[in-house]
Amino acid sequence: MVLRRCRQLLRDEEEALDACQDVFVRLIERRQTLDARYPSSLLYRIATNVCLNRIRDRRRSPASPSGESEAERIHAIACAEPPAGNSDARMLLDWLFNRHPESSRTIAVLHYVDGLTLEQVAAEIGLSVSGVRKRLRRLRQSLMEMER
Repeated sequence: MVLRRCRQLLRDEEEALDACQDVFVRLIERRQTLDARYPSSLLYRIATNVCLNRIRDRRRSPASPSGESEAERIHAIACAEPPAGNSDARMLLDWLFNRHPESSRTIAVLHYVDGLTLEQVAAEIGLSVSGVRKRLRRLRQSLMEMER
């Protein structure tokens, strides 16, 4: 399940394997403080965060080993499809996600890409449903401002 999630987000087999290993390293390192009542949800959330962190960190080196830019990778995740030639969409997503907290990106991926309900996202992230709704509303407002 963890490897499948890493593959889905990273779309690079070697990086997905590395990220999968990182998930379990984090799990072992933080085993004393983690709430393990729902282990599959916990693993899924850690895998999502590890992968999104790896994607974010690519900004420091604009091209990944596969040659994709950070903007292309964000576009692929947000649209849940391989990167297309629409550079305007990539630029828009890059602009949008750079102006909001990293957790807002995680919330957007969980809700819009993975199809989790607001309640499920809130449970995964550790925010209230109204907090999740507020973050998504801010993302939409920023998008509407950009379109103007």
